[in-house]
Amino acid sequence: MADDKEQVRVITTIGHVDHGKTTFVDSLLVANNIISPRMAGKIRYMDSREDEQQRGITMESSAVSLRFKMSKAGQGSIDNYVINLIDTPGHVDFSTEVSTASRLCDGALVLVDVVEGVCTQTITVLRQAWLDRLRPILVINKCDRLITELKLAPIEAYHHLAQLIEQVNAVMGSFFAAERMEDDMRWRDERERRVKERKERGADEGESAAASNTEDGIDEAFKEKDDEDLYFLPDRGNVLFASAIDGWAFRVGKFAQLYAAKLGVKEANLRRVLWGDFYLDPKTKRVISHKHLKGRNLKPLFVQFVLDNIWAVYQNVVIEPNPDKVTKIVDTLGLKIPPRDLKSKDTRYLLSLIFSQWLSLSTATFQAVVEVVPPPSLAQRQRIPKMLYPDLSYDATTDIQPKNKLEEDLYSCNDGPNATIIAYVSKMFAVKKKEMPENKRKILTAEEMRAAGRAAREARAAAAAAGATSAEATSVPLEVPPDGTPAPDEKNEDEGEEEVLLGFARLYSGTISRGTKLFCVLPKYNSSLMPSHSSNVKHLAAVDVASLYVMMGRELVPVESVKAGNVFAVAGLAGIVGRNATICGPGLGLGRTVDLQQANAEKECLVNLAGISGQAAPIVRVALEPENPADLPKLVSGLRLLNQADPCVETFQQETGEYVILTAGELHLERCLKDLRERFAKVEIQASQPIVPYREMAVKAPDMAPPKTPNAKRGTILGSTAQNLVTFTVRAAPLPQAITEFLLANVSILKRLHREGQQKKGGEATPRPDQQEAVADDADITDEISRQATVKPEDFWKSLDALCKQAGGEWVDVADKIWAFGPHRVGPNILVDRMTGGSSLRKKSQKLNLLRVDLAALTSSTPEVGTPTASVSGEIRYLRDFDDCFETAFQIATNQGPLCAEPMQGMAFFVESIQLGGEGSAADADAVQSKAVTVRGALITAVKEAYRSGLLDWSPRLMLAMYSCDIQAATDVLGKVYAVVARRKGRIVSEEMKEGTSFFTIRAMLPVVESFGFADEIRKRTSGAASPQLIFSGYEVLDLDPFWVPTTEEELEDLGEKADRANVARLYMDAVRKRKGMFVDQKIVEFAEKQRTLKK
Repeated sequence: MADDKEQVRVITTIGHVDHGKTTFVDSLLVANNIISPRMAGKIRYMDSREDEQQRGITMESSAVSLRFKMSKAGQGSIDNYVINLIDTPGHVDFSTEVSTASRLCDGALVLVDVVEGVCTQTITVLRQAWLDRLRPILVINKCDRLITELKLAPIEAYHHLAQLIEQVNAVMGSFFAAERMEDDMRWRDERERRVKERKERGADEGESAAASNTEDGIDEAFKEKDDEDLYFLPDRGNVLFASAIDGWAFRVGKFAQLYAAKLGVKEANLRRVLWGDFYLDPKTKRVISHKHLKGRNLKPLFVQFVLDNIWAVYQNVVIEPNPDKVTKIVDTLGLKIPPRDLKSKDTRYLLSLIFSQWLSLSTATFQAVVEVVPPPSLAQRQRIPKMLYPDLSYDATTDIQPKNKLEEDLYSCNDGPNATIIAYVSKMFAVKKKEMPENKRKILTAEEMRAAGRAAREARAAAAAAGATSAEATSVPLEVPPDGTPAPDEKNEDEGEEEVLLGFARLYSGTISRGTKLFCVLPKYNSSLMPSHSSNVKHLAAVDVASLYVMMGRELVPVESVKAGNVFAVAGLAGIVGRNATICGPGLGLGRTVDLQQANAEKECLVNLAGISGQAAPIVRVALEPENPADLPKLVSGLRLLNQADPCVETFQQETGEYVILTAGELHLERCLKDLRERFAKVEIQASQPIVPYREMAVKAPDMAPPKTPNAKRGTILGSTAQNLVTFTVRAAPLPQAITEFLLANVSILKRLHREGQQKKGGEATPRPDQQEAVADDADITDEISRQATVKPEDFWKSLDALCKQAGGEWVDVADKIWAFGPHRVGPNILVDRMTGGSSLRKKSQKLNLLRVDLAALTSSTPEVGTPTASVSGEIRYLRDFDDCFETAFQIATNQGPLCAEPMQGMAFFVESIQLGGEGSAADADAVQSKAVTVRGALITAVKEAYRSGLLDWSPRLMLAMYSCDIQAATDVLGKVYAVVARRKGRIVSEEMKEGTSFFTIRAMLPVVESFGFADEIRKRTSGAASPQLIFSGYEVLDLDPFWVPTTEEELEDLGEKADRANVARLYMDAVRKRKGMFVDQKIVEFAEKQRTLKK
């Protein structure tokens, strides 16, 4: 831990899978003598899991603290810097690990493979860094591939590198442009609001109006912002050219420093022209630009001074070994390499020796981090306002001033004794109990061993004098536990296998010490309410900081205290923190008591920083059960631990009683099952086949059967309860595509409207908090990709109304008559009330208020003016009864469609009419009211079946969950890749050839149901030359009716009565129905026309 927060840097490594992040970190660990130089790139120290080492990819983010000494030019003093570095996975299945790590960091090393270039995950992690306001440094890795694999000339390599930097900058520019468009829209909305306010105030015309405009900021122009600082430019020092496997990296400034003295120019001037189209005129010895070339074929300075030299080293050491030239290069560079190593046959080792002294990777990286990434005191000034106020614009974060002591401490990273303690726990991770530092055996030092030997000799001499001869009893083991307890038996070994949950955290302000008692603020805590509020009490807990650790990759080093700006691990949160939380408290030191009654007095110290948007939506569901039913409690306990230790997995129990886990992909699922079997549950587990989600919808097809209800619109269903106590008419119709897309994009607004509606109901109509949370959780587990809302909440109804009017026809007035959304009250289906005087969600709050007032008036003892009559009371009761029935049936039907009980999408259901007892007489109404409970249950069932029948009156369709698949493959295996994609019912969207290479980037769409085993198959077919990245991209319609059978003469002639070509949609539907235990119309014996006789 650094004593000065100005000498702390917190960074993360991010990038696409297999772009060399963990190998790059190995070279940094060499500089701190954590691993041997010979093992760098081979040991992959940060990959501590066995399956990580076997697969060669990182699956969990891990942290390490490194020290670096640097003396600034012109100053004699040497500064000791501490670099807190977090290594993250690059595989798309583990992208949530990137989200959790970037929230804790101030800067990022963005690694890009020089040959593969900008890939899908590169764009994803760059976006994450942009959203979290990290200061990025571009690391162009694997530059040795340009020489040994692509065999490019230095001038070709220069153009390749320049093009790659342009591609990365184009990605950054797109983020900036999108943010500025949002800022512009925000500015326009604010300006319109101010104009409206001024009109309401009734400002006078003329001079007073002009003065009012200036005062209100109406005439203030939109502030343009320069995007120059956002881009990666080598001459600015935020681009590193590296080869992690060979242990070298450099910035342009390194060569500017080397050549400045030789050429007699200033280092700053040379750094400015060393990258770009600048050339050295051999006659005048002056640097000239491209326009002064005058047809001469000169090399750019970067090629002449940098690349030519690196190419020469590779040429003479690896490609065509030449000991004489190697000796000359070593002497010229002034390197100290022993003659024995110069004669080594291991050319790669010799190469790494030369480069480690000439262009040290660790030195170049640490210098770049110290110079480019700001210290916590500056970084938090830019990042914390955005965390506290997410709606702030990009440039407003630097202008906002702290409002209280808490914000002052956070913005300045105050680590004083009286500073408020604020730490953010981004995830929980599990460590075996026996691997905790306090439980490890202590290895005695030489001095301790000598002291133990003396004690043993003295004990033996004393025993001999006393007549005892047993030397065995006085022997002292070389390894003893720190507390001197005897060696553990088998039972203790089993206890050592237990998992301990630690929090992966960063301290933003204050100094935290062991034994400190603090508040733990959970993600659902509402800062705008008092801590003692009923909705906040269960999201606030008191915690005791049991232990603090510095993370050193695989090891944990215990410490007594941690100062602001550092990353650390904390014990004592198990059972309280689910995944992330904020630890808060005043800096009052140790020994104070913490209880929830005290929280109200310390409300100013409580803040909720939790909130991570994971990029990968969990899509793969698997039902689990133990092989031995008696082990079910162990499985449930293991699932609870897994849910806390993995930030991306979802675990829950379905209504059927099955325990289900949701994972981000096939690889993530394998890791979760392995962890359950070996670490968390420690029982044998049976996993079902992956449960893939579908969606059900209907379309208007050209050859549909006649409508079920004659002389009525298609989709109309007449229904009734038993004994015709209630009869009704409902109609189903497909929603226009534009409205469906709008509802899908604005699910977050629908959730907010539903939440506000629940709060407005109040009283007995308000569901219990646990019911509210269940609704919210159900709405979250919908297998949908999280989208950003396209409109503001206040403009939702206006935009929906405009889309309905644009659709025309019967949709013109639908927005004002929407009864509910579904499923889960937030889905892309609508229930429309076509009855006169019917209910509308848009006006529901007014209606609910009216009901509450009227019912209160009815039950009051003293009649007042305006008391409703008995008929009004009956009408209100009638509305309350049947509103719930039709809406409940709608929610059930849209959640479980008629094809295979999967959620519907893009359907509208119209309630046309409701009648009591056929004629609606008063006697029938009284009969209905007398059997209210029975009628309600029967009505829900009848209406639900009517909704489902209405969908089947159209041409039903299944929607398949789809993966967007990105594959990089060489030309020789392109055909094999296409064959595998076609066999899996995928389709190729695009293919592009990487310029200057023989690699193609193929983008395909692949059904999730066909994707299991896809990665393994494509690797086998291409002998490992191609590897796919699968990202969930939503749902697509499978344009095939599941109930289609050949009917026309042409179809019967082509396919026969048995339909030789399988109906793919029917196969998918039947598979889901069979899994759910539903009826499947399947022939047990097929093609039984021919008699088969078996010979004896």
